[in-house]
Amino acid sequence: MSFIKPRGTVELIFSYFRNRMNVRLDNQGTKKTAIFDSTLLLIQERGFHGTPISLIAKSTGIAAATIYHYFESKDALIGELYIYVKDKLAGAIVAGDQETEPYDERFRNYWVNQCTFFIENPSFLYFLEQYINSPFPKQFKGNESSLFREKVIPFFAYGIENGFIRKMDYELLGPIVHGSIVAAAKFHLSGHHDFTTKRLYGMAEVIWDGIKAQ
Repeated sequence: MSFIKPRGTVELIFSYFRNRMNVRLDNQGTKKTAIFDSTLLLIQERGFHGTPISLIAKSTGIAAATIYHYFESKDALIGELYIYVKDKLAGAIVAGDQETEPYDERFRNYWVNQCTFFIENPSFLYFLEQYINSPFPKQFKGNESSLFREKVIPFFAYGIENGFIRKMDYELLGPIVHGSIVAAAKFHLSGHHDFTTKRLYGMAEVIWDGIKAQ
């Protein structure tokens, strides 16, 4: 039986990434990834307003002027960071997906994959929570991961259109599925529960029973 281990404290994770980022950064892709990962950890600890460019520069060892070379402003950095996070999330959700498998089985895999991703990457979860409840979605309206748009959203739309999921507005389906995933991940991360993979699949089954076409 496999267990998902609770993550350490934010401080330990932050220290780990700071040490990793002290290595020489040789190319733009690596530098931007370092900036993104450090910003995620800082936002988890301090929120958007408590994460200035100067602190990001200090935590990554990359000059503020260099960060501004990649991003014209902190808001621009947050906008690109959102795409980075959703790309990573979408990749995790569809990992191992096979279109030949039964739809309900694919759904349960999607659910468990996303919950596991959030448990293993809490800074991504807390970034999305803060982003959704900030002015940024309106500021960057239409800003979405192409991978999420092409792989994840169509999966659920297909389920509704083909009678696997009960007829409902997609905007209603999203909070039902996503909300249950976030709640489960937060319970695990809080230390109140130590969810095994088997238990996560059990929860996914309950959610499936609630949304499947009767």
